Amino acid sequence: MKSPLLYAQAALTVTAAALRDRLDRAAKQATDQGDRGDSPISTVVIVVAAVAGALLIAGGLAAAYARANGKLNGVLGG
Repeated sequence: MKSPLLYAQAALTVTAAALRDRLDRAAKQATDQGDRGDSPISTVVIVVAAVAGALLIAGGLAAAYARANGKLNGVLGG
């Protein structure tokens, strides 16, 4: 019987090799094609704004749930 750990190690090795190959090809393609015009600063600003918006929504939902927590006890039979 083969060890599951051996299978996991083999899968990880294959995945790491594939990832390394993909990163090498991407780096070569980036140097061959040059600048694509995508500004990293604008990308960071967009990602930070999206994360901040998601945190605000989650915080608002948590606050609304906390405020209504005592009022929901009878609704669900609790």
